[in-house]
Amino acid sequence: MTLGSAGDGRESASLGGLNGDLIEETVALAGRELAVLRPRDSEALLDERAFEHEEYLPYWAELWPSGVAPARRVAARALRGARTLELGCGLALPSMAAVLAGGRVLATDWAPGAIALARENARRNGIELDAMVCSWSEPEPLLERGPWDLVLGADLLYERRNGDVLAPLLPRLVSDRGAIWIADPGRPPAAAFLEQVAREFQVASRPAAELPHVAIHTLRRRRA
Repeated sequence: MTLGSAGDGRESASLGGLNGDLIEETVALAGRELAVLRPRDSEALLDERAFEHEEYLPYWAELWPSGVAPARRVAARALRGARTLELGCGLALPSMAAVLAGGRVLATDWAPGAIALARENARRNGIELDAMVCSWSEPEPLLERGPWDLVLGADLLYERRNGDVLAPLLPRLVSDRGAIWIADPGRPPAAAFLEQVAREFQVASRPAAELPHVAIHTLRRRRA
């Protein structure tokens, strides 16, 4: 089975470093259970040099409730081939759910380890998933493959700078009639982000049914 673009070898090397220290969690989605591998200890993945230069922490290595909420929501939809992009996919649960719902999905993350594990999780669940390492500061590969019908993001707003980069990028990614779903557990920077994107998008926010502390913000382009 083909699991997306080949990459440059960093992904497989990164997964090899995780082998033997992974645990499996099971998530129920629309009558199906998905097995999700994740690192046992995300703090063990800290890279001091990367943190000093870019302050990147391995948040991708956790199975966050904000990832479960949009996965359950999208799993109940019929995407009918909708071109779907997940930003900051981490373990890629929403991406896998979107594939099962009939979407044509690209899962992306800045961390090679995340993409390696996303591909492995897809393989273990019998899901064909396209996945790619990509930074929001260099989004050309995402723009070249766009525009996207559905853009997913789970718990992306844990730092203000993330919202500052996302707000101008999202209008370039989504199609005119497309939608963006941002799941967030009430991170402090989320309010400023929603204020920024409201200039371009209509924003509808509602709590996730099973996880009321998580809100899913739906963004659609304003109509003239």
